[in-house]
Amino acid sequence: MERRTLIGMLGHTTIRFYGDLAEVAWDADRDGLARVPVDRPRSVKDAIESCGVPHTEVDLVLVNGTSVDFGHAVTAGDRVAVYPLFVNLDVPSMVRPDPLDEERFVLDVHLGRLAGRLRLLGFDASYRNDADDADLAAESVHDRRWLLTRDRGLLMRASVVHGYLIRSDDPPLQVAEVMRRFELYGKVEPLTRCANCNGLLAPVPKARIDHLLQPGTRRDHDVFVQCGSCGQLYWEGSHSGELQAFVRHVRSGRD
Repeated sequence: MERRTLIGMLGHTTIRFYGDLAEVAWDADRDGLARVPVDRPRSVKDAIESCGVPHTEVDLVLVNGTSVDFGHAVTAGDRVAVYPLFVNLDVPSMVRPDPLDEERFVLDVHLGRLAGRLRLLGFDASYRNDADDADLAAESVHDRRWLLTRDRGLLMRASVVHGYLIRSDDPPLQVAEVMRRFELYGKVEPLTRCANCNGLLAPVPKARIDHLLQPGTRRDHDVFVQCGSCGQLYWEGSHSGELQAFVRHVRSGRD
């Protein structure tokens, strides 16, 4: 009994993380290998996430060479291989979620600048600076949105199906990261969404909003668009050159 207890205490499973998951995992070595204690059967989801890798980052899990789902129980001595999206393996995945119809996002409270930039590019990016983790998870599931966050714990919630862990803490690099991950370069539609509230923009006759304009704006500009949700007005101003340069930069695919 004493020997079996000792073996149980020292038992572990070996997890190999492939691709960029090796960089996300806390305890993986340079080859992406991590040893996870297993003194009793535990779900492979729990074992993977104990290394800091949210299940939403995983596209395929093999245990001893067999594709399994996240509920599969691993025991000491098992060999686990964890693959990210875009790894080309001719193996059916038991963990890959059903695809979403379109790329719509909900962002956590720390990604407000990224949300604004995505909106400027025409992407549906829901954001509230008072949303808590439960709100974000629920919105992601109910509205079928990708949950974008730098909070690993948020993505480890069992209810979250579609999520992505933002690696960078720099907003311009975050934009490039999202564009690459979701292959959005051909879907950019600048100035179709309100940077303020995410509502859709539409042309509005100057005569209809003339009373809302400052004298200088009324004199110098004739073409306007307005948000259908919050009423915010937009027109070509001194910042338009910077905006156009930003859009060109994003479309080029450079970081």
